[in-house]
Amino acid sequence: MKSLIIAEKPSVAADLAKALGKIPKKGDHFENDEFVISSAVGHLVELEMPEDIDKKKYGFWRLEVLPIIPEKFGLKPIADSKERFTHLKKLLARDDIDQVINACDAGREGELIFAYLYQLAKSKLPIKRAWMQTMTTEGIQLAFSKLRDGEQMAGLADAARCRSESDWLIGINGTRALTKRMFGSRAGNVASVGRVQTPTLAIVFNRELEIRNFKPRPFWRVTAEFTVAKGSYEGFYQRANFKKAENDEHDRIDRVWDKAMAEAVLAACQGQPPASVREEKKASNQASPRLYDLTTLQREANGRFGLPARRTLQIAQALYERHKAITYPRTDSRALPEDYIPTVRQTLTNLSGELGKHADTILAQGWLKPNKRIFNNAQISDHFAIIPTTTAPSNLDEMEAKVYDMIARRFVATFFPSAEFDITTRISTVAPGHDFKTEGKVLTAPGWLAVYNKTVVDDDSPDSKALPALSPSDNSKAVTSTSTLHTETTKPPPRYTEATLLSAMEGAGKLVDDEAMADAMKERGLGTPATRADTIEGLINQKYMERNQRELAPTTKAESVIEFLHAVQADALTKPDMTGEWESKLRQMEQNKYPRDQFMQEIIEVTKGIVERTKTFEENESNSRVTDIVSPTDGEPMLETLRAFRSRDGVLSIYKVMSGRKLDESEVRQLVATGEIGPLDGFVSAKTGNRFPSKIKIVDDEKKPGQKKAELDFGAKVDVNTLEPFWTDPETGAELCEGPTSYILREKVDGEWTESFKVGRLMCQKPITREMAIDLVGPAKKTGLIQGFTSKKGRPFDAFLLRVGPKIAWEFPPRAPRKNADGSVKTPRKKKEPLDITKAQKLGESKLHDGDLYLTPDAFVVVKPQADGTPRTVFELKRILCGKELPVDEVERLVEMGKTGLIEGLLSKRGTTFSAYLTLSKDKKKAEFEFPSR
Repeated sequence: MKSLIIAEKPSVAADLAKALGKIPKKGDHFENDEFVISSAVGHLVELEMPEDIDKKKYGFWRLEVLPIIPEKFGLKPIADSKERFTHLKKLLARDDIDQVINACDAGREGELIFAYLYQLAKSKLPIKRAWMQTMTTEGIQLAFSKLRDGEQMAGLADAARCRSESDWLIGINGTRALTKRMFGSRAGNVASVGRVQTPTLAIVFNRELEIRNFKPRPFWRVTAEFTVAKGSYEGFYQRANFKKAENDEHDRIDRVWDKAMAEAVLAACQGQPPASVREEKKASNQASPRLYDLTTLQREANGRFGLPARRTLQIAQALYERHKAITYPRTDSRALPEDYIPTVRQTLTNLSGELGKHADTILAQGWLKPNKRIFNNAQISDHFAIIPTTTAPSNLDEMEAKVYDMIARRFVATFFPSAEFDITTRISTVAPGHDFKTEGKVLTAPGWLAVYNKTVVDDDSPDSKALPALSPSDNSKAVTSTSTLHTETTKPPPRYTEATLLSAMEGAGKLVDDEAMADAMKERGLGTPATRADTIEGLINQKYMERNQRELAPTTKAESVIEFLHAVQADALTKPDMTGEWESKLRQMEQNKYPRDQFMQEIIEVTKGIVERTKTFEENESNSRVTDIVSPTDGEPMLETLRAFRSRDGVLSIYKVMSGRKLDESEVRQLVATGEIGPLDGFVSAKTGNRFPSKIKIVDDEKKPGQKKAELDFGAKVDVNTLEPFWTDPETGAELCEGPTSYILREKVDGEWTESFKVGRLMCQKPITREMAIDLVGPAKKTGLIQGFTSKKGRPFDAFLLRVGPKIAWEFPPRAPRKNADGSVKTPRKKKEPLDITKAQKLGESKLHDGDLYLTPDAFVVVKPQADGTPRTVFELKRILCGKELPVDEVERLVEMGKTGLIEGLLSKRGTTFSAYLTLSKDKKKAEFEFPSR
């Protein structure tokens, strides 16, 4: 009889086959006399959706059928993975198989993948568990020599099922209830909620509220330059008898809140008065950093390289699975097992190059020894910290090499001693008792910093350099050479980046009052290291957050959802407490200390409460605010409800969010007073996601006679005959007029006014003035340099606007040359030769690009004419892709329909052939692979 081994991914199955005796491949699996090895492809099975349970009852989203509480959660194969599930089901049913070994990833999610597959396949085989910490041959063989019984994993499997089913109950019911109450039947609008994503969103939104409500306060700092015999140094004024004010995070000893006091200090420093000097020297040290867990690795990779958390996880997974170069990355531990010293010794011995020299130092100095900061069984859960394996990596791409270097360098640095510093604190006192503080810091022993090639304190640090020493001739005195008064203001907290949001998710237990829950979240936080990146990406994909360069900003949709949850008293969904409570109980369940049935019953009660409060919530005067905006329909102050400003007679409603932009109260006040406002920027197209400007007008509601509403006015339907000109061309008589959203140039053709040119009154968030518009249509046909445009990515830029026929072109001022670290000018990159379409073969049109498709000697390109008539490449695809020359008809199909047929015979970097479709990317600038279902 044989044992069936089920891995989580095909690549892992291949590694198992190699490690367990070079087991040969037989069709879709590996097999010899002892083992049959196959794999899933991640999750193969999922919980049935409501429409699977009862399509007639649950197929359409309706409030009256909520909450949906299945008597028993059914399972179904995931559509894209059905073939793989069928294959594994057949293997489980083979007569020559007498046990199944679960070799999925060692953790809660890996347990769930196997448990669902085993259940849906209706298998009765005995189960063993392989718990692998590394994917090296030794690590695999060790795991298979210590197989665990399936009964040992029952608690982990129960916790995995409860996590999945509770997320289903909260997510399905909460999302359907909120979506119907917030958006009704408007297609495409979904208010998704979840146990992890909604508290994470609340963290980001609460920070935005802090920024929005922040009131800057002025403060003053005084600095002075002091001179002694051996040089000069700068000192910072310190307030006398300083005691930090309670509940004032901005209070600092060097900040003066009273300008008169700051000016008095400055006055005392005039005329180069002497200062008495005293100083104190002390030694300081900085311990080596701890090993990486996944969250710390993601956070630092985001800070150093700008990598999104999800991309860092993908790279780490590739280093683990494909290259066998690191240990299991989806870990929340920063320690190693206490019996791991021999393995670490072997890993250090195998390191080469610069890190190898540092590793040799560790072994030679005897720094590899028991140390609870590094080797600590109490700090290990499913997995230990991320470290290199004994396998030397090869063929890493650029970013893989950078992430591997981070992991390997941290691994080596951890064993080095602390870095040691001498810190000199000098106080220079100017009569009548104004103290100025100066700190100097000198690195005396680099310790672990040597691994990072640091032998001095960072030069950009204000306290990085040694102070000029006091000499006997100074007699503990210095001359106050100059002094300066700095006027500054307090700043709001910064928006979250992925790095800081990962930290906030990891430390979300600090926001929880209950000690037991907070303790559970110390280990897990919001989500797990493996899921946090997907949570952030999910919030972005669902239009709850936007990336503005490295910052994460909540959208108006996020604000609406958080406010609605507050209004219906479902705040539990926005706080980490619920996750903390669940994690506390799931952790007990993993250890067989909390019953699964009791946990699920509690979740059902929470779900019923959220749904009931959402269904019964009604907007009325009791939960509305009376504003000072007087409605033109009844002369009464308007009410601010959850979603709109409404007149008391019910005639006028102005929704707070219009086309993805939230109106503030001052804008609503102006709109009601004048009947229109704008153009305003920041509206978002639901189809393209692009921002656009528009006016807003109050108009009669055609669908509801007698009612009024606010609607966008794009100024598209403008009768040029009705406009008032503000400039006339003295030569042609053409007139420049101001439309709702544009400046329009009209000319007489056959006695009729006709629009010949227009320019937006708001472009890239910059108002265009009448003077700029006149420059644009005048003799120069060009504006002066306009400063303060904002790009789609939120970056400021300056440009000239040019009129080229009926269109507008941009002209950018020359950029300042970039400089190297030493101040020298960087050599500019060689510019790409412009496309010469006279040497290219025209193949036809690209409907999706509204351009022409050409074939050049090495690529397919789609070009469009620019305003000046020169061609601009909007799409490019190499003729030879992955070793295969692409057929012309498939590329023509790609630019016409957005997707090719199946292209076979492509060659991967590893030398294996594969088949794939090509699809146009979202921005239509490039082609992407889409792989057929396995």
